[in-house]
Amino acid sequence: MASETMTRRSERTATTLAPWQAGTVGGIVGAIVFGAMMTMQTPGVIEAAIPALYGLDGGTVGMVIHVSHGAVLGVVFAALLVAAGRADLGFVPTIGVGLAYGIGIWAVLAVLVMPVWLSAVGFGMAPGVPNIAIESLLGHAAYGLVLGTVYAALE
Repeated sequence: MASETMTRRSERTATTLAPWQAGTVGGIVGAIVFGAMMTMQTPGVIEAAIPALYGLDGGTVGMVIHVSHGAVLGVVFAALLVAAGRADLGFVPTIGVGLAYGIGIWAVLAVLVMPVWLSAVGFGMAPGVPNIAIESLLGHAAYGLVLGTVYAALE
């Protein structure tokens, strides 16, 4: 005598992206918004400082690097959410987590890592450590808000 059992599986029926994909898109959009803010407020960062991190120069190169950083950091955002078991927090909480993430990126990467890196590569206008700039804080906060919003909408 044989017996059969049926197992129900949940299936995604909506067109959604995997967390890493949503993080990538959110990171790119957030970096474009932040890059536009930098271009208006502190153009020297996009035109000189960011390319100098890699021994390059030029505004377009700076924007490409900046958006690439945003994409990678968006994937890290998604990976952290998945690792914490919180990949689907809901719309508003994800935006808040995105804001916190953007501020955290500012505190570590912009305030500490970037000035040290610029000094190490011999960039003559490297800021001191810590590099606390309100424009940078606001830009990173905007990046985080956009990242969180886009991630929540796509994931």
